[in-house]
Amino acid sequence: MPTADVSARPAVPGDEEAIADIQLAAWRTTLGADAVADLPRDQIVAQWGSAIEAPPSREHRMFVATDGPHVVGFAALAQGEIIALEVAPEHRRYGHGSRLLAACVDTLRILGTSPVRTWAIEGDTVREAFLTSAGFAEGGIRRGMDGPGGEMAELMWRAEIGQ
Repeated sequence: MPTADVSARPAVPGDEEAIADIQLAAWRTTLGADAVADLPRDQIVAQWGSAIEAPPSREHRMFVATDGPHVVGFAALAQGEIIALEVAPEHRRYGHGSRLLAACVDTLRILGTSPVRTWAIEGDTVREAFLTSAGFAEGGIRRGMDGPGGEMAELMWRAEIGQ
């Protein structure tokens, strides 16, 4: 069956291995290799596999970006919030993140959900620039969380979805 060179599609069983590897690679880039070194890859694979095979509600969705037959990015959507959107570092700047974001927004539009929210680690200028270029703005909420070197902060970003 012929496939598009690049696309975004719903995640299917079997994608969880690539999703876990992409997530870990993205975290190495953002948080540093030491922060990721001891994370249990097998548990991450299992969690993503569960999210794909048995989402907790119809508002929970998983998408992957593909380049030919290869999964190169993913997004996770939960009740109006993009809880993860990552592209393998070597595949960034080719439109995969934008395709994943469009899949999330299209899904939320179909579900009648607005606004859309997501989070970015404070100081992640690359993600902030991506979100700004996609029409998101800071939402005025900051939350703390445990990170590899102590507490880190995330900022909420939001955008209204037009019909």
